[in-house]
Amino acid sequence: MSVQTAGTRWYNSVWRWHFYAGLMCIPFVLWLALTGAAYLWRPQVEAWLDQRFDHLATAAPAQSPDAQATAAERAVPGSTLRSYGLPAAPGQAVRIIVERDGVASRVYLDPASLRVLHVVPEAARPFAVLSRLHGELLAGAIGSYLVEIAACWAVTMLLTGVYLWWPRGRRGLGGVLYPRLGRGKRVFWRDLHATAGIWVSVFALGLILTGLPWTKGWGSYLVEIRTLTGTNAGPVDWTIGGKAPVAADAPDSHAGHAGMTMGMAPARLPTAIAAGDLTRVVATARPLGIAAPVMIAPPKTPGAPWSVRSDAADRPLRSEAEIDGATGRLIGRSGFAERHWIDRLIGYGIAVHEGALFGLANQIAGTIVALLLALLAGSGAVLWWRRRPVGLLGAPLPLTRPRFGPVLVAAIVVLGVYMPMFGATLLLVLAVERLVLRNLRGPRRWLGLARG
Repeated sequence: MSVQTAGTRWYNSVWRWHFYAGLMCIPFVLWLALTGAAYLWRPQVEAWLDQRFDHLATAAPAQSPDAQATAAERAVPGSTLRSYGLPAAPGQAVRIIVERDGVASRVYLDPASLRVLHVVPEAARPFAVLSRLHGELLAGAIGSYLVEIAACWAVTMLLTGVYLWWPRGRRGLGGVLYPRLGRGKRVFWRDLHATAGIWVSVFALGLILTGLPWTKGWGSYLVEIRTLTGTNAGPVDWTIGGKAPVAADAPDSHAGHAGMTMGMAPARLPTAIAAGDLTRVVATARPLGIAAPVMIAPPKTPGAPWSVRSDAADRPLRSEAEIDGATGRLIGRSGFAERHWIDRLIGYGIAVHEGALFGLANQIAGTIVALLLALLAGSGAVLWWRRRPVGLLGAPLPLTRPRFGPVLVAAIVVLGVYMPMFGATLLLVLAVERLVLRNLRGPRRWLGLARG
């Protein structure tokens, strides 16, 4: 067998995997790219939506945080305090989150008059909904698994795409780094797909890998691995499949607070908080210089310290403290640098993923990557639609499969271990192809698994 024939067989095999992975991923990639690009601009959009609550015209002094919390609880009858948002500037409305029957609501309150300006369920806030659309398809754990599977196969799509793009003896940069014009629609769409893919591949892989900690399967997998290896260091500060897990050794004061991220409801907080506790905690927390927004949460058990925590989007800026409500004494404080290195690494990744690590430039770069991903998926769909035969899926014609060497097998095993949902679905696909489709001539022909 000649080298050229072997190369042809390899190219055909990789092209077929790229085709099937891409066809499955295209709807998800388009969805995740567009919803992700919108989410990147959360700070600006939320500031615009909340601007009427950030410039209150009042000269009266603010009432005590205890009085403000009581007014917020009255706004949602039967509710209890879940967290108090420390105002970042004078003239801002106080944001207080209260909870009733497991449902959290955000109360916007004039700190001077205690007038309720707005009440909205946390889960109904626009970016809370967008977050669930992006990460769960509004389908809970099932949606999270689907997103994770699509993300894992998108990695396969990108890696095989780089192999197909590789300029084997081609002269010039046309069709390699930029699309060639004037060569017809077929060449244009092929070049657009290939060049968009090569420009975006590295950054897209980064986006996918930094998004995995949120998914139900990979996030839970990471927690289990860290438990087995003894590398857990308290609760994580990101959600997994829509819920924030709490490590078994986490202090009690953090357990109820961890679920604040993304509007998830933790266990019900106590109904009785000693008078003056919140006011004393706020007085101690203000001069600590914790990055805004600062959320202050009461303890779950009487006598335990209050939790003061930064919810800054730029996670390396986050820190937290514990304050005794009875005396206002600062019990302890910890920052991002004191977290386990795995948590710090994931924190940096999440900050980049959300466009928060290096400000506006991060948002613009993330948006460009998301739009290129959408272009990659869209152009791939156009290529498939234009070349598909009538009555067939349009997969590349199968040739004899090349031999898989130890390096390729090892790479597939590594990917399967690192991304268990990829490994599980790969085995499922191979099992279905071998045990079911092998005996069904019509479906095999339609799917392109056999020659017509």
